[in-house]
Amino acid sequence: MSQASLARWFPASTALWGLLACAPLVGGCLFAGPSHRGPPMAHFDGEKFQNIGDAPMLSASELIGAALKEPRGAWREYEDLAPGRPPPERVGPGKLKVTLINHATVLIQADGVNVLTDPIYSERPSPVPWVGPKRVHPPGIRFEDLPPIDVVVVSHNHYDHMDLPTLRRLEAAHHPRFIVGLGNKALLDDEGFRHVEELDWWQATRVTPEVSVTAVPAQHRSNRGLTDQAETLWAGYVVSTTGGPAFFAGDTGFGPHFAMMAARFGPMRLSVLPIGAYRPRVLHTVHMGPREALDAHKVLSSSTSVAMHHNTFPMAFDGQDEAKFLLLRLLAREEVRPRFWALGFGEGRFVEPLPATPAAVASVCAAER
Repeated sequence: MSQASLARWFPASTALWGLLACAPLVGGCLFAGPSHRGPPMAHFDGEKFQNIGDAPMLSASELIGAALKEPRGAWREYEDLAPGRPPPERVGPGKLKVTLINHATVLIQADGVNVLTDPIYSERPSPVPWVGPKRVHPPGIRFEDLPPIDVVVVSHNHYDHMDLPTLRRLEAAHHPRFIVGLGNKALLDDEGFRHVEELDWWQATRVTPEVSVTAVPAQHRSNRGLTDQAETLWAGYVVSTTGGPAFFAGDTGFGPHFAMMAARFGPMRLSVLPIGAYRPRVLHTVHMGPREALDAHKVLSSSTSVAMHHNTFPMAFDGQDEAKFLLLRLLAREEVRPRFWALGFGEGRFVEPLPATPAAVASVCAAER
């Protein structure tokens, strides 16, 4: 492969090394993490986890072949954007506020509980600070302006979602409960984290009498190195609230798991859905683009959805603003425009509760089972 070909899709100084050593999309770094070991079950064969939907593992050669057929979208140089206003310390009973911080890092405040998703404040999602895709703007909320964090949910162990430097800062400053998928607790235990709980799909843990967290399926994969593919569980999370369930999808492609969640929980009060890192298109099985995210919004009967996983790290081939603008165009074509927000970084909004219908009540009861 020529240097000119590589330069078309990666920054020249990190092209091949970034591909082999850092990008979670093609295998992550060379340092494997702990693995889950246990009896076989429907989505675990005793060594590897499997998706519910059709999401075959791509080889590096398949990914490179697909990448050569698509142009790489443009990304701007680093912009030192001003942070958003500090969120409230807490919101009261029945209230829910969602704040987009960056990438898949979202603050969900509901019924007096503060939940932070896949937190990353590092400059690069990488095991080493000098290699890997570099952020193009600071986090939308300064770390020092975070309210007390009660719960941190981590969807899977890729470096842009399980960022150990940020998790260490949270442990030191907030001492939250960390909730992870099967097999991921060992890594945080080794780091000295004190309150780590791991869940299988459909398992729940109670935070307060009003709020519980349920791990739900995602269509993705996991690894922190080249030798631990699919050896820890990837997941999304549903946070029960008094006004209806709030769903954080983590990293996922579109699949049958959305219909399964809709059947179990009923309409979602809030869905936080990924829209970026969807090109080259061979990635669609494990990374939703805007079209798939809009489909998920509909399947979930989501009252409000929020876009995430875009415009922070140049990790794939879609351009910096590509996913957001495509989402806005798709929404404008709908006969009845869905409430699907593309929030600015650091922007927070309150989300209305679901109407007190039998379906809404059933969704809360399902989350508590």
